[in-house]
Amino acid sequence: MGSKIKSVYKNIGLPRLIIFLFFILVVIGAYAYGLGLPALMGNVLRRWGMYGILVLAMVPAIQCGIGPNFGISLGIVCGLFGSLVSIELGVGAKVTASLVAGGTAAEAAANSGAWVSFGIAAFIALVLGAVVGVGYGLLLNRVKGSEMTVSTYVGFSIIAFMNIIWVILPFVNGDIIWPYGGKGARTTISLASTFGELLNRTLGFTLFNGEMEIPTGLLLFFFFICALVYIFMHSKTGIAMSAAGANPTFARASGINVDRMRILGTAISTALGALGIVVYAQAFGFLQMYNAPLMMGFHCVAAILIGGASTTRAKISHVIVGTFLFQGILVVALPVANKLFAGTDISDIMRIIVSNGIIIYALTKVKGGATNEE
Repeated sequence: MGSKIKSVYKNIGLPRLIIFLFFILVVIGAYAYGLGLPALMGNVLRRWGMYGILVLAMVPAIQCGIGPNFGISLGIVCGLFGSLVSIELGVGAKVTASLVAGGTAAEAAANSGAWVSFGIAAFIALVLGAVVGVGYGLLLNRVKGSEMTVSTYVGFSIIAFMNIIWVILPFVNGDIIWPYGGKGARTTISLASTFGELLNRTLGFTLFNGEMEIPTGLLLFFFFICALVYIFMHSKTGIAMSAAGANPTFARASGINVDRMRILGTAISTALGALGIVVYAQAFGFLQMYNAPLMMGFHCVAAILIGGASTTRAKISHVIVGTFLFQGILVVALPVANKLFAGTDISDIMRIIVSNGIIIYALTKVKGGATNEE
């Protein structure tokens, strides 16, 4: 019995056990302080779906051998660009106007137009993310052994570079550009007239007299993408990709092109990051431009590590559990902490401690290209 407990403890790890117990504690604290636990948990579910696909992007990256993809910002800017193009084209609005003119009810027409806008944004994001991911994979193949360092540099650099691009792109849509004759994209762009909260509202319902909102469509979409990645990872190509990441020498001896598998995993990861930010933006209701996505990669890495992943092994279950715990702590713990320490706001401090702390812990488990957890 004692050996089983030790085995479970070793697999979970002390930091993850502390985080789980801390989450339970703050949930009890939120209830005790009367902070509206149903509403808080509804927000946890929303943020679970918001961040889920971004965290899921870590799975193919880790499994193919490049490690946690701190350069997920490459995919994020692809997703932001796809969303801007969708808004700029205004196809959704044209579909809505056409359906209304044809006699379709205004609400149904607007919903159809929103789906068209979301579909265009997601398609552009996926295609562009995959193409950029191939180039990113070629770069990482040139710097084997330093992937996490290089990906972090790439992630920060692409955000800085795109800050210039967002200003000089010739947008004309009033929802994008600055008002009163300004040029370039705004810092925050509303999606209310396009696909804002589209998935949240789909099949959504409330509990506890309307206090707890269940974003059914958002969660179903997240689980659907998880299922697709799970199917791919268990396909012949997915298994070959994981083998290339786990043991490159053995994979080469088995006839697997390791470099090609690394590029494939990086491309899928980047494409998922692009789709993930589109889903995140629609759930939030706004596109956050410029430096807003700067630290998203660190939050995504922290979430999957909290879920039980290592720097060399990740599963879908790690994504689901880790995202829920990470977002749950941020949503529930902060009101409780602010109640305990009245007049303060420690949200940024706690976010840094939790995200960077778990990343540091994971990196300390790496020795000679493998982890102690294996």
